[in-house]
Amino acid sequence: DINHLNKHAAVFIISCSISLVSASGPRSVLQFPPWPCSSSSSNPPSHFCGIYIHVKLHTYIVTYSDLRFASCLVAYALITDYFLKVEEAPYTRLCSTKNIMTINGNFPGETLHVHRGDTLIVHVVNRSPHNITIHWHGVNQPRYPWADGPEYITQCPIQPGGGKFSQKVIFTTEEGTLWWHAHSEWTRATVYGAIIVYPKKGHAYPFPKPHADLPIIFGEWWKQDIFELFDDFRRSGGDPLVSHAITINGQPGDRYNCSGQDMFKLAVDQGKTYLLRLINAAMQDILFFSIAGHQLTVVGTDGTYTKPFKSDYITISPGQTIDVLLRADHPIAASYYMAAKFYSSARAAVNLNTTTALLHYTTNNTTTTPTAVSLSATADTNASVAFTARFRSLADKKHPVDVPQKADTNLYFTLSMNAVPCPAGATCAGPNGARLAASVNNVSLVLPTSMDVLGAYYRGIGGVYGDDFPSNPPVSFDFTNLTIPAVYRTPATGNQVSGRNRRFYVKSKK
Repeated sequence: DINHLNKHAAVFIISCSISLVSASGPRSVLQFPPWPCSSSSSNPPSHFCGIYIHVKLHTYIVTYSDLRFASCLVAYALITDYFLKVEEAPYTRLCSTKNIMTINGNFPGETLHVHRGDTLIVHVVNRSPHNITIHWHGVNQPRYPWADGPEYITQCPIQPGGGKFSQKVIFTTEEGTLWWHAHSEWTRATVYGAIIVYPKKGHAYPFPKPHADLPIIFGEWWKQDIFELFDDFRRSGGDPLVSHAITINGQPGDRYNCSGQDMFKLAVDQGKTYLLRLINAAMQDILFFSIAGHQLTVVGTDGTYTKPFKSDYITISPGQTIDVLLRADHPIAASYYMAAKFYSSARAAVNLNTTTALLHYTTNNTTTTPTAVSLSATADTNASVAFTARFRSLADKKHPVDVPQKADTNLYFTLSMNAVPCPAGATCAGPNGARLAASVNNVSLVLPTSMDVLGAYYRGIGGVYGDDFPSNPPVSFDFTNLTIPAVYRTPATGNQVSGRNRRFYVKSKK
């Protein structure tokens, strides 16, 4: 609704010219094909359709003096400004209170709303005592990596105590659910939120429009300070301490002490359909999720639509998003548990607890015990693989999938969990007294500290990174064998990139 724009600057795509003006001068001037609204004029009038967009710091005002603009407006893309303040705030979970890093004091952080093709300008100010960067998970950012967010890869961290950074986030083909999160050390344990990308104005979902939609974000909670936890993890070289709880929208659920009253509750109307936007913000584990008595219809993942399929449960990987339709078609006299637990086939320790939330019908005022939910076993690999194998791209006329039929360059990457020797005089908690180290093609990433890789590449500054990252594993052997000689378990360390055909590939430790 153009009469209720707040914190937005609209860029109208019409067959005429538009000025975007601020108090300090033009922010941008867009010149479209120079023909007027009416055929009676040979050139666009200076007030073309009376549209001017006056930009202030926090509020944008759209004024127009000529109602003819309505007849010449075809579509518009929106430039939206968001203001994110990183700050510590006290939060109580599991019977104790601690300070955590938040965005604008909220945990989880606020949901960002955009339409396909829009652009966000996100102004971040860091009032916390720690470095931070913000990453836009799943946003392609075509030819604009400067605001992508990985610390010391595409940018240096935003400094504590008031450091500022404005990031341009460009949405192109993404549509569905994505998310944003901190990308410095383990700050993303509490600094994260959803991104909802609606279809373009005038376009519809490829499924019947739901009555409502909302994010369901899975996370983790530690009783310890997250920075102390990370420092201990990095110092020891072993596995990080297992979290004390899984959370749904920031709440652990009623299976944990001191958590029942604040459990997340979803109220639904019988007969209506809801779009649940599932996001796995847990640090490093896959999750099973299910709603008692209700089947879910998967319609999208990671900012793109899929061919719909029904399932009684969801398997969602860390960092992944999945869009599901929930039909509220069960008896209203009951309430129903929603639950999630970790899947893991590894031999390492894992949180074996289950988090819960509650689905209830709006006309149900009873206090009956919620219907229990059944989840797969923690190590049920068959259930995990069976769910994931059902994904297919939607690939219809409105949502084509153009898969390249020929590869220009073949890259063979092996991802491994290796071990490096413990430094002399230290005690390490990794296998056989060593330190754990992840690697790609037997190279374990060491981040630079003087400047970011992208900045060094763009400015031609040497000594920040190497340019000889291997396109193939240095040694070939049975990569899936459970018993691997020690010489193959010890990686090299470095900060290397691979350049191919003027493209820029950065080795990441994701």
